[in-house]
Amino acid sequence: MDVSEVSLPMYNISRPVYTLESIQTNLHRREKLKSSRSAKLLQYFRCSTKKALSFIPILEWLPKYPVKEYILGDIISGLSTGMMQLPQSLAYALLAAVPPVFGLYSSFFPVLLYMIFGTSRHVSIGTFAVISLMVGGVAVKLAPDKMFHDSSVNTTNSSVSHEARDAMRIQVAAATAFLSGIIQFCLGLLHFGFVVVYLAEPLIRGFTTAAAVHVFVSQLKYLLGIKTKRFGGPLSAIYTFIAVCFNIKDTNVTTVIVGAICIVILLVVKKLNDRFKAKLPAPIPVELIVVIISTGVSAGMNLNENYKVDVVGYIPTGLRAPVLPDFSLLNEIFADSIAIAIVGFSMTISMAKIFSLRHGYSVNANQELIALGICNSIGSFFQTFPVTTSMSRSLVQESTGGKTEIAGGISALVVLLVIVALGFLFEPLPQTALAAIVMVNLKGILKQFQDIPFLWRISKCELALWLVAFVASFLLGLDYGLMVSVVFAMITVVYRTQSPKYRILGQIPNTDIYLDVEAYEEVQEIPGIKIFQSNAPLYFANTDMYVSALHKKTEIDPVAISLAKKKLERKMKEAQLAEGRKKKTNLKLIKSAKGAAKHEVVSEDVPNEEIQNGVSSVPETMEHDEELAVFIKSATDTHSLILDFNPVNFVDSVGAKVLKAIIKTYGEIGINVFMAGCSESVVEDLNRLDFFEKSVTRDLLFHSVHDAVLHCQNLASFGDGSFTERSDS
Repeated sequence: MDVSEVSLPMYNISRPVYTLESIQTNLHRREKLKSSRSAKLLQYFRCSTKKALSFIPILEWLPKYPVKEYILGDIISGLSTGMMQLPQSLAYALLAAVPPVFGLYSSFFPVLLYMIFGTSRHVSIGTFAVISLMVGGVAVKLAPDKMFHDSSVNTTNSSVSHEARDAMRIQVAAATAFLSGIIQFCLGLLHFGFVVVYLAEPLIRGFTTAAAVHVFVSQLKYLLGIKTKRFGGPLSAIYTFIAVCFNIKDTNVTTVIVGAICIVILLVVKKLNDRFKAKLPAPIPVELIVVIISTGVSAGMNLNENYKVDVVGYIPTGLRAPVLPDFSLLNEIFADSIAIAIVGFSMTISMAKIFSLRHGYSVNANQELIALGICNSIGSFFQTFPVTTSMSRSLVQESTGGKTEIAGGISALVVLLVIVALGFLFEPLPQTALAAIVMVNLKGILKQFQDIPFLWRISKCELALWLVAFVASFLLGLDYGLMVSVVFAMITVVYRTQSPKYRILGQIPNTDIYLDVEAYEEVQEIPGIKIFQSNAPLYFANTDMYVSALHKKTEIDPVAISLAKKKLERKMKEAQLAEGRKKKTNLKLIKSAKGAAKHEVVSEDVPNEEIQNGVSSVPETMEHDEELAVFIKSATDTHSLILDFNPVNFVDSVGAKVLKAIIKTYGEIGINVFMAGCSESVVEDLNRLDFFEKSVTRDLLFHSVHDAVLHCQNLASFGDGSFTERSDS
């Protein structure tokens, strides 16, 4: 690489070659005040104005709210989001296996609470298809249809059993909201917001795609007007689909027609919204339009009585008095609540981070956990089911001019208006219209199947994570599927650290830049010096591979060379001994008479046959010895080995022992080993593990690869450059 041909700025630095020890000797470390654990704990729980503002963010931003600039955008955004939230709340309540009014409750109380405790200005909290389906799975598992009488029979007893089933499922949903909220709240207090890093984007997308398939299949019976039981647990989607196919002969034609018309209207208007979103002041609230039209048609034609079309039914007016959740259910829903808490948080924080980056403000992951925990746990006293961020509503809230959490509060007031005054108007709403709304809103999530060819091109490992998350969640259910996906994600992390990239580095001539010699033609190895790099930590899981790769890449195996050296020395001694005996015997044959010659040869205990065999095998022995000599010479051409530790972020006790073994074994064949670019955390690990001793000093550690190279070249310049003993300079 000819730097002179490129118009680039130049820099020249003249400084000594630094080991890490020499740097630390010449620098003065800043003193850090260390507090005891009890003092840190007291400080953490000490109340202050700053902590109060961080715990209740509305106290910080509301007094500074610029009314003239933001209020109009927040009102328009809140009304638009609220009109979208109404039909979705009713539809997602069916997924959660509870009466529709509880979807309205879940879109009111948690939204107000998030406005007080949340940190994102644009996310829309409330019901969401994936979480609703998970809640429905728990409710059906603990309150299955078989526990009650057949509700399809129109008798007084069946009506009572239907109400009992719904009451039980409402209790399960509320208890799930309470427990998942407590889990989120505790994780937030413990600053466990980082747990979301184990939910990588491919995992989340594969999981939500499987959830969308579950939701789609679960809505088929409502779209077709078929009566089937609701399944939960592993293979539930397959069982549901088989049940629909088995009962498809009972399809209600009127229900299908109403549902198909709703789907067509939704798809067409949503397409128009996308095409003309730059010209429209706000998206057309097509879900609300479909709900109003289908409700009017249903009421006018009396679809429920005349055509047996299932409708939403009774919606009580007004807010319910708060009640305690059924704490006796907590043991049975614990595992499901953990899954719901984690998935709900991951949805919220991912959308919150997208909007914060787009609009230039920050969100606090731990505070988001606390906010969601409060929304779910306190909301459960009003019999809400678990909530999270809705992607579609959040995008509407942002695109219609929402500036702050006030927009979410206004959308909650729209829902409140329906709860206290207008709920009865939606009683004739056909369930097939709600199913159409749910299924059309899954379109964006189902498009994630396009991830498969994309990930195939860029990362097979991420594709495997996507596929495992999808298949496990589809077959095993969303709760067990999530657990399997997280475990597999951790396995991929271990796999990547166990299978790092190993390189031999070379120098770009006349620079201090060192790159992979196999990647660039201009990069050259420095004579007599091998520079080895691994891009992973050195710990118990990959130490064997590290040593194996080191031997393979450097083409120097110190143990094999030591054995070859000993073997060659032994053969040379044997050859010298045989040659000495031959000369001695020949000498006696010359000086003695023929009769005495035989006696003298025998007296030497060296038979003639042995002498002849020894002489005849000399060429073969010499040829084999030359091969051994060449093998050994490959190591003698190298006098130094530099381990580049720049990419290494930690070393454990097994890794430290392996490093000591490398230094010792390479030293035995005359190759000095040095380490370059160790971070402070790695040096601290080595100190803690008692790595340094008389034979392994801190002088082996260099600030950079170039420092180590210059040091090795300087040592090699003394004498003949041979390194039979380690220099301690």
